[in-house]
Amino acid sequence: MKEALLFDQGTLPENDLFSPFALTDVLTAFSGDQDQPIIHFWQLPPTLILGMKDSRVTYFDQALKTVQKKNYHLLLRNAGGLGVISDAGILNVSLILPKNSLSSLSIDDGYQAMVDWLERTLFGKLGLTVGEVADSYCPGKYDLSINGKKIAGIAQRRVKDGVAIMMYLSVNGRQDLRGELVRDYYQSGLQERFGIDYPPVNPASMTTLHEVAPFDVTIDSVKTELLQALSHRDQTKALATFYQLDDYQHRIQNMYQRNTIIQEALNDI
Repeated sequence: MKEALLFDQGTLPENDLFSPFALTDVLTAFSGDQDQPIIHFWQLPPTLILGMKDSRVTYFDQALKTVQKKNYHLLLRNAGGLGVISDAGILNVSLILPKNSLSSLSIDDGYQAMVDWLERTLFGKLGLTVGEVADSYCPGKYDLSINGKKIAGIAQRRVKDGVAIMMYLSVNGRQDLRGELVRDYYQSGLQERFGIDYPPVNPASMTTLHEVAPFDVTIDSVKTELLQALSHRDQTKALATFYQLDDYQHRIQNMYQRNTIIQEALNDI
């Protein structure tokens, strides 16, 4: 594969939670236009990132309030899937590729590119398995597990001629508390219908790399492992150029508009 460009946003401040979502779309379009692979790292302060389906739980306002009471931010992303947690122990990783770099345009080929990348690291030697963990949060066909417990979930987004394969990776921290928070969201939002049409989240179904690895694992060590497995060139300083693009500003505004539903629901309580 052609040398990738690395864009590492680090941890975003509380007033800039929408940035990685807008930037992902801009970078994905750029990847397709320029035939350029991209690596994108980012983190958020403690946040429950909701998918569109999560906004349709029966008791949406109560569910939001349950999360807010635990001092987590709430955010509705511009992609499908279900809710996931982001915090200091979660690394969000996007492998962004031109469509023509995939052996076919199938969705599975995109997911497999991310799996193959992770398997080339030390963590690939820990016995990664691929397959849905139905009682995790945001279960999917390409959940990644070690010893039967999920450590990562993968989603995919396509913009023009680019493909973003996006992974949240549970590196360290209290994964049980993350699971409990998402479970509480669904229990509050669904009440007697908990587990119907939404995952019956069991916090014990998930773990972290730190818990399963026989060596010390940090966010920085995970980044190092990933970057050693893929030829890249750090272009993080060039992020300012993308922030100034009209397309980026347009996508940020779309995120603000999309998220008014959360503030309106909280104001009604």
